[in-house]
Amino acid sequence: MKITEIKSCIVGPALSAEQFIAEHFFVFLAKGKMNGYDGNKHYVLKPGESCLVRKNHLARYNKVRDNNEFEKVIIFLDEAFLRVFQKKHSIVFKKFISKDAFVKLKKDDLITSFLLSLEPYYNNSGNISPAFSDLKREELLLILLQLHPELSDILFDFGIPGRLDLEKFMQQNYKFNVNMERLAFLTGRSLSAFKRDFKTIFNETPNRWLVKRRLQEARFLIEEKNQKPADIYLDLGFEDLSHFYFAFKKEFGVSPGEMIEEKKNPIF
Repeated sequence: MKITEIKSCIVGPALSAEQFIAEHFFVFLAKGKMNGYDGNKHYVLKPGESCLVRKNHLARYNKVRDNNEFEKVIIFLDEAFLRVFQKKHSIVFKKFISKDAFVKLKKDDLITSFLLSLEPYYNNSGNISPAFSDLKREELLLILLQLHPELSDILFDFGIPGRLDLEKFMQQNYKFNVNMERLAFLTGRSLSAFKRDFKTIFNETPNRWLVKRRLQEARFLIEEKNQKPADIYLDLGFEDLSHFYFAFKKEFGVSPGEMIEEKKNPIF
């Protein structure tokens, strides 16, 4: 079987649509393309490539079909599984430091053979039965640690995020649509401390600041980059286009459409 003939499957917990990555997961792309963004860098995953998506990061990713086809394998490496694995195997730490949410993995026959071995275990829904799930995840993790020993520093770090520079973090991550509890956790603060520090730094509530910051970026993209509202509202953290239009007009007194028309037909 060719590697591109692998069908989609998920091993482990269900994949969350949230832009906060709660657990590590491995993803292999057989068909199509995946675009990822972590607030700092853009990533592209092409057919035949794989990567590790890291927990306790904000990340956004979307799929691009090729001839209406998109096939992927996602395998979760959640903390409960990793703790059991750590007790069973000797783990060597490498003092590897990386801030990337998406860690590209090298192509190797071991990964190819592993992926091909999954097919007999699929059920009709594209999942692997629980009886074999942990065995296959253990096999994958042994392969990954052999190919990338430095991943041990990422996968077996069970600590919580340390206290971060709040202003720098928010300016980098304001486009992500996650709740205040997640933002507080990622900056190493309790929710009450997060709100208190936020007010001190920005003289604004987090919710109000986020809306205003996103709208400022939207105005820049529309006026200076000639981008269309429908193409940018999701990337800026708005859940639907109508809410984006409403908030934009409330903030600037004109709708995005009116601003585009004014730009096309200036009075002076």
